[in-house]
Amino acid sequence: MLRLKTEIRVSAQIRRAHGAGAFAVVLRRGDPDAGAIWVVLRQGQALSRYTEQMAMSGEREWYRDGPFDEAELSLKINRAVDRDPDIWIVEIEDAQGRAFLDGDMPKVETAAEAAATALFRGR
Repeated sequence: MLRLKTEIRVSAQIRRAHGAGAFAVVLRRGDPDAGAIWVVLRQGQALSRYTEQMAMSGEREWYRDGPFDEAELSLKINRAVDRDPDIWIVEIEDAQGRAFLDGDMPKVETAAEAAATALFRGR
């Protein structure tokens, strides 16, 4: 299956956010072809994180976790970069809480999916 390069996906996300009146910036550039993406959403004082993962169905889906405080999220980002130097970090600030993601959010997790997500959430 052909996939868009990460650099193109991130660029499109930034344009969607700016076009909707939100602030968006790339905090860290990763591999332009196939780097993983983390999206940090800042809604007022609340911080949450979206990570893209392979679902049990084989499709890619976004998962949200948080809320985090600044220090906790910075620590998670630093650990992720240490493990995966190809990762992209995008921050979006939007009062309406939109992350401008290019895929689906899972609707309902089964118990097995929730357990798998919890196991790998700390990555």
